[in-house]
Amino acid sequence: MEHFVWSADPVALSFGPFHLFWYGILFATAILSGLEFMKWAFKVEKKDESVIEPLFIYAVIGIVVGARLGHCLFYEPEFYLSHPMKIFAVWEGGLASHGGGLGAIIALYIGAKKYKFDFLWLIDRLVIPTALFGFFVRMGNFMNSEIIGNVTDVPWAIVFSRVDELPRHPTQLYEAFSYLLIFFLLFWIYKTKRDKIKVGFIFGLFLTLVFSARFLIEFVKTKQAAYTADMALSAGQMLSIPFLVVGIGFMIWSLKK
Repeated sequence: MEHFVWSADPVALSFGPFHLFWYGILFATAILSGLEFMKWAFKVEKKDESVIEPLFIYAVIGIVVGARLGHCLFYEPEFYLSHPMKIFAVWEGGLASHGGGLGAIIALYIGAKKYKFDFLWLIDRLVIPTALFGFFVRMGNFMNSEIIGNVTDVPWAIVFSRVDELPRHPTQLYEAFSYLLIFFLLFWIYKTKRDKIKVGFIFGLFLTLVFSARFLIEFVKTKQAAYTADMALSAGQMLSIPFLVVGIGFMIWSLKK
């Protein structure tokens, strides 16, 4: 069976020694789309718009720092604990979505306390564009031919020729379109039912859906952490379980309210 061959150049544009990567473009698009959504939500609900940008800065810092530390400590702890200065070498790549999510939550909690803003109201809204953020980031991974799936012979398998010549599950696309569907669902709930549901429900639903999708897709994804090679679950699956539990807990708590 002939499979689609993917050999895209990760570099979108080059100007002498300067390279603009698709991943960077998509990451920036994800950040800006989140900011625009929050501006719109604050305007629709007549909230103090002066706190949007400082709180968003908290969120971005939390995402980047958390994602970097998450990658270093969750996926390659032996290397980075032996070479701690390499943690700062972000240009070499390595971001973990679990760490980014946890970092954003912690940073926003601190920011909400500082600006005396309702943390749960804020996080309920921010997780909606965060699902879209996940879509853009996974499309960036696709452009980089990274986070690939296991070898398979399914008709939609893709050969990532920058990696090898074997047909594999396009797990970046599985995740990307799962997150896009979750974004549309959360946005619909927010638009049509935000006055009926209690605080914390959208946050809980986001965690439940995103990390359920992540847990299931990990079964056909190549393991990223070497120490999980002989384990039944991957690092991504083990890290998804606490988020799933918290998400279900928030949904139950919100419904009981």
